[in-house]
Amino acid sequence: MHLGVDSFVSAVTDPASGRLIGAEERMEHLLEEIELADRVGLYSFGIGEHHRSEYYDSAPPVILAAAAARTSRIRLGSAVAVLSAADPVRVFQQFATLDLISKGRIDLVVGRGSFTEAFPLFGLSLADYDELFAEKLDLLLRIRESEHVTWSGRHRPPLTGQGVYPRPLQDPLPIWVGVGGTPESFVRAGLLGLPLMVAIIGGQPRQFAPLVDLYRRAGAQAGHSPETLQVGLHVFGFVAESTQAAADTIYPGWHEMFEKVSRERGFSPPSRAQFDATSGPDGAFFMGDPDTVAEKLVRISGQLGGVDRISLQMTNPRLAHDDLLRGIELLGTEAAPRVAASA
Repeated sequence: MHLGVDSFVSAVTDPASGRLIGAEERMEHLLEEIELADRVGLYSFGIGEHHRSEYYDSAPPVILAAAAARTSRIRLGSAVAVLSAADPVRVFQQFATLDLISKGRIDLVVGRGSFTEAFPLFGLSLADYDELFAEKLDLLLRIRESEHVTWSGRHRPPLTGQGVYPRPLQDPLPIWVGVGGTPESFVRAGLLGLPLMVAIIGGQPRQFAPLVDLYRRAGAQAGHSPETLQVGLHVFGFVAESTQAAADTIYPGWHEMFEKVSRERGFSPPSRAQFDATSGPDGAFFMGDPDTVAEKLVRISGQLGGVDRISLQMTNPRLAHDDLLRGIELLGTEAAPRVAASA
């Protein structure tokens, strides 16, 4: 099981000084974080895509290109690319170019996104939410299969044999499907034989076992080998010297993030009790000292029938840069070796 980090490149207010970190400085901090993840041996670093004022990740390929030039081993990818709101031709071109720059270290994880701002921004209707993704995923896979594509659909002008360039170094370019909790999404990924990245942001991870099993059964029935049916998890998490320190460090920013989302979506306000429960042994947050986090990673993988990779999403608007660097270091130098030793 490989471990990595995902980031939404949150705008950050320094918890000690109360100073809002400027966008330029935040980007420099992000690249330092990715470089450190590479040095401490983490497997992957993913950049999300949002079109909101509190995040700086609206153009992930640009960030990933800068990261590729400053790293040598770590795999880099999207977490996730909002394919529904993009042109699959351009997405493929961007990530194929990234694959060349990085010498074959790119993963393209595509999904529909948990926020909806991209749809009106790019002139799309939410009424076409599912159809947009299915159609564009079909085109993306056609482009991956062949440099010359003949294709037609409802939401993009047809292709009549044009070539799509450049081609990536990896053949094929790894394309994962990012999913939430919709059974149809798990089945679709299985039928296509694509690796699955499951976003777990609440509840208990073991509750996803029937959905992961549904994915594997759909893939097997479609004739795909078990080796192609990889499963990854995208989860909230943080590693510190102690479990209490991890919780106390992360909670203020977590509360700020989820209070805003709760207001927007009409949910009840988040509480410390809710946070602590979700950070517990059976909760969705992977929070604690290296031993605690490693033990939970191994246990959850077993509950889901084996997981190939887990990425800890450490975005937090009240997390000091030095604390985040320390969390990445502990994940790579202490938690990851414990996980590897348990295999």
